[in-house]
Amino acid sequence: MVRSVLPLLTLTLIAEEESYGYQLVERLAKMGLDVTTGLVYPVLSRLERDGWVSTRMVSSPTGPPRKYFALTAAGETAKETAREQWRLVASAVRNATERDSKP
Repeated sequence: MVRSVLPLLTLTLIAEEESYGYQLVERLAKMGLDVTTGLVYPVLSRLERDGWVSTRMVSSPTGPPRKYFALTAAGETAKETAREQWRLVASAVRNATERDSKP
């Protein structure tokens, strides 16, 4: 389930604040999600390839430069589309699971 919603969550977090990959993993963990860099980095690569995020390299005081991700206009559109799709799915799941189970 997390894999299917990870692009939406990633776009949402990047929209809130330009971030680098591991920082996104930490932010997702604070939300209670058990994700790894092995899940997040492929999503970031796909978002970059699709033109939904832009990148820039920033020097790091503790290691190699970090690749920061920022939302593009196309990414904002994609985020809103994904958000609406999620609302539809969440509503359908809620309706299905909250039905009265009486025959």
